[in-house]
Amino acid sequence: MGSFTTSSILLFLFLSVVTSLPLSTNSRWIVDNGGRRVKLACVNWASHMEPVLAEGLSKQPMDTIAKRIVSMGFNCVRFTWPLYLITNDSLALLTVRQSFQRLNLLESLAGIQTNNPSIIDTVVSSLGENNVMVILDNHISNPGWCCSNLDGNGFFGDKYFNPDLWLTGLTQMATLFNGVTYVVGMSLRNEPRGPKQNVNDWYKYMQKGAEAVHSANLNVLVILSGLSFDRDLSFIQNQQVKLTFSGKLVFEAHWYGFSDGQNTWVNDNPNEVCGRVATYMMRTSGYLIDQGYPLFIGEFGIDQSGTNINGNRYINCFLGVAAELDLDWALWTLVGSYYLRDGVVGLNEYYGVMDYNWCGARNLSFIQRISALQSPFRGPGLSEAKPHKVIFHPLTGLCITGKSLVHPLLLGPCTESYPWSYSPQKTLVVKGTHFCLQTDEEFGTSVKLGIFCTDLNSKWEMISDSKMHLSAKLRDGKSICLDVASDNTIITNDCKCISKDNTCDPSSQWFKLVDSTRSSTRVERSLLQYLPGKGLVPNHLVG
Repeated sequence: MGSFTTSSILLFLFLSVVTSLPLSTNSRWIVDNGGRRVKLACVNWASHMEPVLAEGLSKQPMDTIAKRIVSMGFNCVRFTWPLYLITNDSLALLTVRQSFQRLNLLESLAGIQTNNPSIIDTVVSSLGENNVMVILDNHISNPGWCCSNLDGNGFFGDKYFNPDLWLTGLTQMATLFNGVTYVVGMSLRNEPRGPKQNVNDWYKYMQKGAEAVHSANLNVLVILSGLSFDRDLSFIQNQQVKLTFSGKLVFEAHWYGFSDGQNTWVNDNPNEVCGRVATYMMRTSGYLIDQGYPLFIGEFGIDQSGTNINGNRYINCFLGVAAELDLDWALWTLVGSYYLRDGVVGLNEYYGVMDYNWCGARNLSFIQRISALQSPFRGPGLSEAKPHKVIFHPLTGLCITGKSLVHPLLLGPCTESYPWSYSPQKTLVVKGTHFCLQTDEEFGTSVKLGIFCTDLNSKWEMISDSKMHLSAKLRDGKSICLDVASDNTIITNDCKCISKDNTCDPSSQWFKLVDSTRSSTRVERSLLQYLPGKGLVPNHLVG
């Protein structure tokens, strides 16, 4: 281990996962070499800190970590790296032992010797067996925690951000991984920011960076981040990025709860905040989808302990938007603990999906919650079923389904969702049947499926600023909203937290109608039709 430099280990991390299928773009979609959509469901793995080594290798063998990434449903790692790893010889030529000894991280060094005594061999074999795609993210120049407006790493011309050195580093990194097909993309720079940021220099250098990467490695996606901590790509509406190549350009945006204001989700009404920030996101980055570009949410995440109310409310909104737009994304973060962060040895990372010792998931329910978004709902080559909608519940990550059309509706895996159509008359009909969603006249009772779909109790509208309350009207004109009982049965209740009130949480009543061509195992087993004189008849018996 002592003879391997930190830069050489970065190469060996991914040498064994070569395949013959580089990715490209088809309008707003990322596709494989056969033109079929590939959804990036990534997790961020930090390697940009002062030790300049992928976090966690002192806690667990590399093969164990790789297998846990796959077991949690991720198909991709956004791997962060500091520019000086490649461009600063005094850093790049350090061995792992020297890097950890200079920081006095002797306990971590001992852990690496125990868990990964032959780093190259273990990394090659583990990632080779698990086929995890990799996006290389130039996170920072000078190794350390990121980010602030005044850290000297924010924008071209800052203390640690020499544009020419950056172009050299990008070229070297792209060359290093040329031919390593499972390195599928390069994000040119994380979160441009700070007092020097401006649109003209963004175009000048990002276009140069994109050309440099593509010239050195024709296969990788070229991923460009926006201004203001990657919150703003609105300027692309006025001026397109001009490149000599096509089929490789992806834009990246970031979205955290604290990005919306430190306590905005606590201090204001969640429906109003969700509507406001979702509109902002569409105006500053989401619009790119309609212009035919893939949008990759390179960072989002919450405190996995579940104690942060601001984050808990934000994530319900985020997951609703991510499902509706069927976004590619990378969760922050894999890391359960750091070798060294901000001067603290062994800092616990509460945003990490791994626990402190990297033994397992910190919050298994969260992993289950995002699982529906780890597979694509639609896209090129994904025509398993006719276009339909699923009714997605962000709080649980589940969709509305049922044991059969004569049983109560309930939440279940989205792979077993009923396929719905949403008509101009505001009715939600199970496709292939005459059955529509209906409410009863009493609060707290289960919703049902019926065949008389012209009454008010069969008309459902998306209301509130969040556009996530599915509401119908009773005969007396009062509105009622879909809700979820403690046993996951779908019921109706008073519509809650529609506006003004910041003390209540509307998330149990938040649903999204999501376009899908994904097949459903539930459809094959349970769809029935009503035939006059015969009652309920399985579809396959209907002539």
